[in-house]
Amino acid sequence: MAGRDENPFTAPLEPGGAPRDGGGAGGPDVRDRPDAARELPASFGLATSTFVVVASMVGTGVLTTSGFTVFFVGSNAWMLALWVVGAVIAACGALTLAELAAAIPRSGGDYVFLYEAYGPLAAFLSGWVSFLIGFGAPIAASAFAAGEYLLRPFDLDGPTGLLARRGLATALILLFGHIHGRSRSGSVNVQGVSTVLKFGLLAALAVAGLAAGWGRWENLADAPPVDSIDRPLLLAALSSLVYVYYAYTGWNGAAYLAGEVADPRRTMPRAIFVGTGLVVVLYLAMNTFYALALTPGDLRGVVARAEEAGDPDPLNALTPIAEIASARLFGARVASGLSIVIGLTLLASLSAFILTGPRVAYAMAGAGQFPAIAGRLSGPSRTPTAATAMQIAWSLVLLWTGSFEGIVVYAGVGLALFSMLTISAVYALRIRRPDLPRPFRTPGYPVVPAVYLASTLALTVATCLERRGAALASLASIALGVPFYYGWRWSSNRRAGR
Repeated sequence: MAGRDENPFTAPLEPGGAPRDGGGAGGPDVRDRPDAARELPASFGLATSTFVVVASMVGTGVLTTSGFTVFFVGSNAWMLALWVVGAVIAACGALTLAELAAAIPRSGGDYVFLYEAYGPLAAFLSGWVSFLIGFGAPIAASAFAAGEYLLRPFDLDGPTGLLARRGLATALILLFGHIHGRSRSGSVNVQGVSTVLKFGLLAALAVAGLAAGWGRWENLADAPPVDSIDRPLLLAALSSLVYVYYAYTGWNGAAYLAGEVADPRRTMPRAIFVGTGLVVVLYLAMNTFYALALTPGDLRGVVARAEEAGDPDPLNALTPIAEIASARLFGARVASGLSIVIGLTLLASLSAFILTGPRVAYAMAGAGQFPAIAGRLSGPSRTPTAATAMQIAWSLVLLWTGSFEGIVVYAGVGLALFSMLTISAVYALRIRRPDLPRPFRTPGYPVVPAVYLASTLALTVATCLERRGAALASLASIALGVPFYYGWRWSSNRRAGR
């Protein structure tokens, strides 16, 4: 730890777990850092922390990606199995993250853990990836999915339909950017209403779908014979895990608020466990509903009809999987109404990403690691308008240059790689900081973190082989952060006369 830059967001921990003051070599004094000088009140309890985990996980993924998985593996049974595998991977990650969150109970999440384990470059890259991939891609994907569901009743096909979906998605992004960039009270009201609406609808839809599809168990008995399983099928299954992984992403959400949680060493592990468990149950229920309603042949037919209509991205036709399944079980009229309601609930995810994403750029700018304009606050409510505009601009680039499926793969690969780096921090800190208090230790260590790392690496490699374009774009985005970091650091030191 000695001789490197100090964490510009939070003061490092002494062996006893308390923050220490003072600047590192070439680093600013801790009192000048944006978050060290003003401590946030520890006002969040177990219920709020659990809600943050659930709200961070449940979003676009479960309402959009299951159709892609079934299409590529050709089996509902395998699709459900992949969601179970995804749940195991998420549980291993959550168990490991609980140790990190309890040992370093400060707001900042992955940034804090990576700084303590690997230093400023890794921490900077986590913020860089959050801006480009962790928030930029989900904003574009959420808006695209909302547009797909909201326009579904109008039967807009082909290039015209794609243009309409992107146009509506753009309008939604700009609308929420205006709301969150202008007023804090507007942000709170919009986020609260939209989140409650989303939870209520998904729970009701899962129960209704299971009840309506009860008895159609032949749809689940479509696993391919063992002797027909070959390398291409296994590779397709592994690469399809990226969709499942994207849907489960968010189990680390509460770690970003650790510094504002009462008794975080006890509360954080419980919130992560309970929140992840609730989401796993909901996801398996939703995907069983889809499987009872639709066969792989049905989904292949949806893609074929999109191809005949001249859709430049026919896989996009599988995006509104919840509406397609609802039409089969409840009828077209009910499904059309549900489609609009689902599209409205997706606005909760879009709103959350646009609200929280710019805070990464704002904090990095305050730490001197991003253009200073992103650190400016505007208006009476003191909102990060410039950072919001920068985040929105990048999201619109992704929206208009990629397909929905491509955006999901782009996000999944980048998030998987950096989640691996974060989870590996548990090994680094056990070696480098054996004196760090650990009120919670990962059960099954070192096997549990290793399972997460091996599984995530396997799905990432398979995705890079099967979806090369989007995967390489994600890798290139991460790599660009390295010269940006050193270039910006050199420029900052030169301006400071160092």
